[in-house]
Amino acid sequence: MKAAVYDHNGPPEVFRYTDAPDPEIGPGDVLIRVEAISVEGGDLINRRSSPPEHPAYVVGYAAAGTVVAIGGDVTDRKVGDRITSWGLSGSHAQLRAIPAHQTWLVPSAVDVAEAAAIPIGFGTAHHCLFARGRLSSGSTVLVQGAAGGVGIAALQLARQAAATVIAVASGEDRAKRLIDLGASNVIDHNIEAVVDVARDLTHGRGVDLVIDPVGSTLATSLAVLCDEGTLVSVGNAGGTPLTVDLWQALQRNQSILGVFMGTMFSRPAVRRTVDTMLADLSQGRLTVPIDSKFPLA
Repeated sequence: MKAAVYDHNGPPEVFRYTDAPDPEIGPGDVLIRVEAISVEGGDLINRRSSPPEHPAYVVGYAAAGTVVAIGGDVTDRKVGDRITSWGLSGSHAQLRAIPAHQTWLVPSAVDVAEAAAIPIGFGTAHHCLFARGRLSSGSTVLVQGAAGGVGIAALQLARQAAATVIAVASGEDRAKRLIDLGASNVIDHNIEAVVDVARDLTHGRGVDLVIDPVGSTLATSLAVLCDEGTLVSVGNAGGTPLTVDLWQALQRNQSILGVFMGTMFSRPAVRRTVDTMLADLSQGRLTVPIDSKFPLA
């Protein structure tokens, strides 16, 4: 098979497009002919910052396609099924071997490229909002990095739950897109003071919940929270050390919760939410905006 591999971490130029051995499947695995890869933030951070486990390493969390072989113990998948998958590596290739329990069936009405983006981006957002953030109807949530994959998902899911969403992004084009997806307001962090605007929008109270996949914005996220509000930190897109003064948060009885989805996706409750969101996508209740498409090469 062909794959995008690298031998050491670094900038995008470390990638090589080359022949690689076809992956072998175990008794609980399925083999996918990959038709779409969702390039995730973690893929970029791993390639940039983490030495690979071995030479000719195939990075990649998310891929969707068609099952071409199954292991002897697999009973709930068959050859020909369209599935989307997550794993800690292996997506950037023509074939992927993955445990069957790390896959979801794709409804017939769903485009395979959209399906590739659902488990990680939308699954992460759902877990942050509801399992950790306990978002409820009528609450106000601020989403940092709202134009990114997790941000766009969190915005839509929060609106579905009848919450008011304040999105933080940059640029008029992104702002219009986020309003179209359901944001009540968009704060342009390049030209506006996020804390001041968020306070004005909430009449000085602050927001109930912040979803922060950025990392370098943690201090701002705490400052926009109301007393007893909750911050869910779910990433470090900037790659800088995560540091924040917690004294004000302690005085205001705020909660800071961390999310790392690498240990979550095999949990039955999380798996069910991904199935539900794939169904919602097929019914037009969710949207997966795809910015760009590239051939694997």
